[in-house]
Amino acid sequence: MNVYLYILNTVADWEYGFLLAELNSKRYFSHPKKDLKIITVSNDKRPKTTMGGLKINPDILIHEMCFSEEDFLILPGGDTWLEKENEEILIKAKMLIDNDMNVAAICGATIGLAKHGALDSKLHTSSDKTYLKMICPEYKGEEFYKDDLVVNYKNLITATGVAPVEFTREVLRNLKVFSDETLNNWYGLYDKKEAEYFFGLMKSLQIVTV
Repeated sequence: MNVYLYILNTVADWEYGFLLAELNSKRYFSHPKKDLKIITVSNDKRPKTTMGGLKINPDILIHEMCFSEEDFLILPGGDTWLEKENEEILIKAKMLIDNDMNVAAICGATIGLAKHGALDSKLHTSSDKTYLKMICPEYKGEEFYKDDLVVNYKNLITATGVAPVEFTREVLRNLKVFSDETLNNWYGLYDKKEAEYFFGLMKSLQIVTV
């Protein structure tokens, strides 16, 4: 299983941070030996600078992606999504969405998808519907817009930029790498910030490994 993370200049570090930490460490996986690879992808091989100032060297180019039914494309937010250099990945993402493949987009990435018509017939959310309509005159998906932190519709996940934890929860849910009990306690810990969820999380791992 490959999880492709698209990297662009100004990418918002916090919007994919929770997700990458769990996918890379596999610390709460039901099966820690599960074959899962994180691959960074971009429009060219030049290093990309995140909003936090980190330099990321993309592993592959967009045309080198070999996407299977179980793979996932992650589109994190950033301030440069409407620039021409990101059109290639948005076209690719729309094709994947149209074919019910796994795509997850948060914050600015949802604006890029809206501009390319990828959300016109899919339940989705973004950071603000009014802003989305203003910045994307091409957007025709208003009737499918939901004022929720995150929307998980078939194989498409969309989220507002202030919901990286909810975004991560839904991607983990669709990837099926956590047990239901582990996922519920993981989310409860970050959402409620109460010790009972930490102990519930630890207990869920003992149950899984028995």
